[in-house]
Amino acid sequence: MFRKKRQEEIPDLVRKREVDSTIPVGVEIAGQWSWRILALVGVVIVFGLIIIQLQLIVIPFMIAILISALLVPMVQFLVRHRWPRGVAVAVTMVVTLAIVSGLIYLVVTQIRSGFPDLQTRSVAAYNDFRNFLSGPPFNIDDAQFNDYLDQAFAAVQSDSEALISGALSLGSTAGHVLTGALLTLFATLFILIDGKSIWHWVVRLFPRKARMAVDGSGNAGWLTLTTFVKIQIFVAAIDALGIGLGAWILGLFFGGFPLIIPISIAVFLGSFIPVVGAVLTGTLAIFVALLYLGPVPALIMLGIVLLVQQVEGHILQPLVMGSAVKVHPLAVVFAVAAGSFIAGIPGALFAVPVVAVLNVMVTYVASGKWRVKPRPEVEDVTEEA
Repeated sequence: MFRKKRQEEIPDLVRKREVDSTIPVGVEIAGQWSWRILALVGVVIVFGLIIIQLQLIVIPFMIAILISALLVPMVQFLVRHRWPRGVAVAVTMVVTLAIVSGLIYLVVTQIRSGFPDLQTRSVAAYNDFRNFLSGPPFNIDDAQFNDYLDQAFAAVQSDSEALISGALSLGSTAGHVLTGALLTLFATLFILIDGKSIWHWVVRLFPRKARMAVDGSGNAGWLTLTTFVKIQIFVAAIDALGIGLGAWILGLFFGGFPLIIPISIAVFLGSFIPVVGAVLTGTLAIFVALLYLGPVPALIMLGIVLLVQQVEGHILQPLVMGSAVKVHPLAVVFAVAAGSFIAGIPGALFAVPVVAVLNVMVTYVASGKWRVKPRPEVEDVTEEA
């Protein structure tokens, strides 16, 4: 019976080999790569759709991970100096909240004190600009001016729709803002208290043979994320100091520059979006210079902003980032653009760290280092791939 069945299978095998022999090797290889790539793309699309549907939960969790990447070294420092872990976590959280609250209070105070004068000057500058256009050589009447203004607003609204929708997705209501803040706070707290146990639970979800690779790649990604956050804070501080100091020096020659502190803090926060963040927030300094000091100081302020951006892009990013975060500048630009297109402001914020971490994790698994060195160190994730 078995021999008879075996004899019936032989012609099928022969026919299969004959068919396979007619397919060029290149076509067969391309076909096998194609269905694997399609499978990977399908998984990525499904995963992305799930994240979009759960963005009100995912975004606070990702913010908590970024904050934890900054605070975990502080907690570990205190623990190494024989502080109880609970006390170390509590002190770190209280100090962080105090710093953030102080910055918010400082910004609100400065803006409240300078807003009436800023509003008056804005209206006066608007009227002067309108009168300038109504005269020769432009001779633009009120109807034409309003029409141009409507077209400009429509273009800005259309181009910034993705950013606005991303911002609104974070907090279209006060309830969303409060929920996101509480989720971020609790997630950060639990990561600081028991982050290792949470990660070990995630690793146990994978098959036993894959756990060593997953654990090693996760630790490599965490090292990259902590390095990225610390260096990005340094770069953001340099951007804020450069633009703020430039505005202060400019004010010495033109009778004072208002709102320097809020502008510097805005530049600091905006610099967490690489490449474009410092420039976009630096336009606030240019706008204030135009209103208070005039066109020439505004042009000088524009030069200062561009100079700081060039120093960041050509000196700080390559020199300070160096080999710590292996992401090519071109990949950074496209990652920020894709992130802002997909998820608005949150997407632009998380694009680079996500790309950097995924790059290191995939490279670490592909290199096979996890077989001989399950616990990666800094040099394992900063070497050239």
